[in-house]
Amino acid sequence: MHNSGPRCDVIGDLYVPHGVSPTKRAPAILTTNGFSGSKDDQAPLARMFAARGYVVLAYSGLGFGGSGCRITFDSPTPDGDAASRLVSYLGGANGIAFRDAAHTMPAPVLDVVQRDSVDHRGAHSSHDPRVGMIGGSYGGHIQFAAASVDPRIDTIVPMATWNDLSYSLSPNNTGQTVGVSTPTQGAVKLNWSATLVAGGLVSGVQHAAVDPQRLAGCPDFPAAVCDALVQSATTGTVDPSILDEFRRGSVASFLDRITIPTLLVQGEQDTLFTLREALATHRGLSARGVPTSMIWFSGGHSGSPAPGDLSSDKPDPDGQYVMHRAAAWHDHYLKGTGTGTGPAFAYFRNWIDYRGIATPAYATATTVDVGNREEFALSGVNGLVPSSSTPRRGTARLTTPPAGLPTSHDKPDALGLISAPERDVTGTFAQWDTAPLPAAVDVVGAPTLQLRVRAPETSSAALADQLVLFTRLVDVDAAGVSTTVGNLVAPVRISNPHQPLTITLPAVVHRFGPGHRLRLVVSGGSTNYRGGMRSIPVSIDAGPDQTLRLPVV
Repeated sequence: MHNSGPRCDVIGDLYVPHGVSPTKRAPAILTTNGFSGSKDDQAPLARMFAARGYVVLAYSGLGFGGSGCRITFDSPTPDGDAASRLVSYLGGANGIAFRDAAHTMPAPVLDVVQRDSVDHRGAHSSHDPRVGMIGGSYGGHIQFAAASVDPRIDTIVPMATWNDLSYSLSPNNTGQTVGVSTPTQGAVKLNWSATLVAGGLVSGVQHAAVDPQRLAGCPDFPAAVCDALVQSATTGTVDPSILDEFRRGSVASFLDRITIPTLLVQGEQDTLFTLREALATHRGLSARGVPTSMIWFSGGHSGSPAPGDLSSDKPDPDGQYVMHRAAAWHDHYLKGTGTGTGPAFAYFRNWIDYRGIATPAYATATTVDVGNREEFALSGVNGLVPSSSTPRRGTARLTTPPAGLPTSHDKPDALGLISAPERDVTGTFAQWDTAPLPAAVDVVGAPTLQLRVRAPETSSAALADQLVLFTRLVDVDAAGVSTTVGNLVAPVRISNPHQPLTITLPAVVHRFGPGHRLRLVVSGGSTNYRGGMRSIPVSIDAGPDQTLRLPVV
């Protein structure tokens, strides 16, 4: 099936459940692939929903899997517009679908999908199907792009996706204005950027015959994007115009145009699109009264889901928590059936034993802000004490490396490599530990760090030469083995080191066991990022105003 748009052809597969007809219509599901994938990846999900009585259209996103055009990162135009054309096809429009790439064999008009009399503006729209969307990663953000341009879409379930792609690829975890967005870029995710570029280039070459013009310059990407990502690997910064383009095409920039029920599903094992991105989207939607729920599931781009939680190869709504919730969500909003949409917030706890479906491992809440804030203060040169006590004086010192080189040997993102034991190069980091914990401490949410540092002024320096630090939370077990929680690191770019910093660390769901120590690390480099280009000495004084706040349940 091909969609003849103004520039792009889209290839897709249609799944029609048994028994539907023009007199017995069914609602529809639209779904597409993750980055560098294809419509074939969606086949198990499509078959599952078709078995539940939905007409499903699975398609390859623009630039991937046999569809035309270059990769444009799920922007409302052209990606959202292409999805909108497919919505028209599901609504019975003709002249859109063809059985051949030459557009000489029109496909029959689709007349088995349930129709709506009005869209979500309360207005009549031509060819308006009852339709929802579901998909993950790249197939997650397209739902925002499509819903922003097409009021006929009734509900969406974006999974493991971004809020602001400029933050995803070059995060700065201080100075946020709205959500995760910042006016100053942070540190480039080297390994993830390289992985995404490679995936796009391979896809362009594999499907060169579909659109040979895509091979010109930088295969499958706009040339400026390739140039910017190459630059980022050498300077640690991205051309601001490219970051602006990433942000304009991200839901952070058009969240006010999303007005339909949204179930956000984000992974606890994800260093590409972290839990904070889903939090930002959730807060923006719920603040406007948009029906919104959120699940933090066990997997993500950095790890596989736990048994009984989610499977892309064998989705099972009866045996997997996330698929049960996603199916119930669509049943509620598209069929008006089912037992409801489930709790407002659910998060997976990997320390809970269970058999079968993962429901027992989930805690639920009526709000995403769970738990109480417990505060610790930096004490001496390496201590972390409850703020109710009196911290000792002391100063920790470190020096950032030249040329943005890595100094922390944390687990490599995206590359599937076996990592060595975690350690930092002497002199390039500072750390503060609690005493062994007398009881388990469960952290759910995003810790915040109030910090002052002393370093030479860099506000007048070029962006690449400014001070960049990396903060992370570490679990140290009774044997002294340290593990960065979620392998998550929070880079900060500091133009004025004389100003106090509020640093928001990545959100986590983690249990620090009895006898473990909680460690805060501030370092000058990371395996997964490109830091500042200048070597800069840094001093951090202990004191009652140097605090780490944890959301503890």
